[in-house]
Amino acid sequence: MTTIENDLRDAIRTIPDYPKPGIMFRDITTLLGNARAFRRTVDELVQPWAGSKVDKVAGIEARGFILGGAVAHQVSAGFVPIRKKGKLPHTTVRVAYSLEYGIDEMEMHEDAVTKGERVVLVDDLIATGGTAEGAVKLLKQMGADIVAACFIVDLPELGGAEKIRKLGVPVRTLVSFDGH
Repeated sequence: MTTIENDLRDAIRTIPDYPKPGIMFRDITTLLGNARAFRRTVDELVQPWAGSKVDKVAGIEARGFILGGAVAHQVSAGFVPIRKKGKLPHTTVRVAYSLEYGIDEMEMHEDAVTKGERVVLVDDLIATGGTAEGAVKLLKQMGADIVAACFIVDLPELGGAEKIRKLGVPVRTLVSFDGH
């Protein structure tokens, strides 16, 4: 395990049995509240693209907004919010995606990305990959060139990162935790 992974792991609070028994919730609010850890996280997420052209950073509601805005600033790119259905005020495009117990929809403004724009997708955690898969499909539907999908936390046993790689999108994660 690398020093960065140890440092970030130490900055993330684990809450047992939330939101239901057997789940170990990985709470990044403690990382966000630690200036050094937050800065280091953003630096590490963008490191592979420092100096290369990224047009937009897309963040998945809600913690992906916090990280995505900081990453967009760092790479001098625009920011695109990907939200749950009904939350955006202008004309939108949407996609259905799988949740653990059903289906939901996410959307973005139809003019948020244009064909061929280089986009980095950002969220706090990848578990089963349903939400990230939906976001990838939505961005591809609009013609975006998805450079990568970036997450602080990976729960590899749940297979989400591999699901996104199978869609042809490189995945960058900073910390892995066993279990759910």
